[in-house]
Amino acid sequence: MTKRVLITGGAGFIGSHLVDKLIDKKSYEVSVLDILEEQVHGKIDVPPDYLNKKVKFIRDSVTNHTILEDLVEDSDIIIHLAAMVGVGQSMYQIKKYIDHNILGLANLFDVLVNREHNVKKVLIASSNTVYGEGKYQCNACGTVFPELRPLNQLKKKDWELHCPKCGSKVKPLLTDERSPYNSSSIYAFSKQAQENIGLMIGNTYGINTSILRFFLVYGRRQALSNPYTGVCTIFSTRALYGKPPIIFEDGMQSRDFVSVNDVCQALILAMEQNIANGEIFNVGTGVPITIKEVAETITQKINPELKPIYNQQYRIGDIRHCVADISKIRNKLGYSPKISFKEGIGNLIDWIKTQKDDIKKPSQRAMEELKEKGLLK
Repeated sequence: MTKRVLITGGAGFIGSHLVDKLIDKKSYEVSVLDILEEQVHGKIDVPPDYLNKKVKFIRDSVTNHTILEDLVEDSDIIIHLAAMVGVGQSMYQIKKYIDHNILGLANLFDVLVNREHNVKKVLIASSNTVYGEGKYQCNACGTVFPELRPLNQLKKKDWELHCPKCGSKVKPLLTDERSPYNSSSIYAFSKQAQENIGLMIGNTYGINTSILRFFLVYGRRQALSNPYTGVCTIFSTRALYGKPPIIFEDGMQSRDFVSVNDVCQALILAMEQNIANGEIFNVGTGVPITIKEVAETITQKINPELKPIYNQQYRIGDIRHCVADISKIRNKLGYSPKISFKEGIGNLIDWIKTQKDDIKKPSQRAMEELKEKGLLK
């Protein structure tokens, strides 16, 4: 029997890949609700060319309660990807992020609670940013979860984390889903709120809800005009224009970069298995990669003469390390990342090269705004 899937934010980077995979399975009818945010898509009035032509597309916002009433009525499964993204930007566009990320999800669950529907499953895309700093090991004190590095430490260019109990330097560990919330931006807080709303209302009313915490997703179709997100695309577009990547701190901060194809794998596994109901899952690779490695890999592939710039500046609110422990999603759902960073970044760069004629010259707007707001030192 064909199931009807509504994907909010489905014309975006992750959503469009998920649409393709669901259409290929031939057992889903897919509808997409997307605002076509200019910062992501540029100035367009119709869906991007890459969006699968077999979907039903609705241009509107999750802040529109009325449109959600109509769409929920015609859905069996809802995958909520719609969100404003940009950690730094969220700290000065506060109302915009709260309206779209928190109010948008509140609208969705308000409809689910108060209208007749046949929705059997809701997936919510969350983020590793809800952890803030990840999980660490102190030789003297054991497992610890440090707060953000204080400004007086950053001013000294002492980049690594210290134990909150004894003050000694700590070693990063893989961060699992039992780690506490430690949101350090409005974006992260909005994702934390989404998780709480989804699980609270889902448990209260028997709406099967699952949370997937995405780590740093990269891949083809990632917005090339958005200067606020996507370190891989930001570095790549700069290199294509002969400009070296600009790296904050010393470049040794580590992240978990996960291919959009593996993110889609996780979404489909969670969507199709009841064991995922009411659960939170990390979606990453479990492999730490430093920003230095990212920058050097990209410049070697695009323009080996370029050398990354380590400006020793820092952004207030930035974390040092956070890499996913994926044992829960691996054991419960059978998730297994297929795309290595080396393979994935090569595919991304190959695609970006085909888009060069449409890529605007790299903008310093994001850095200038951070400086203006006192968030870049």
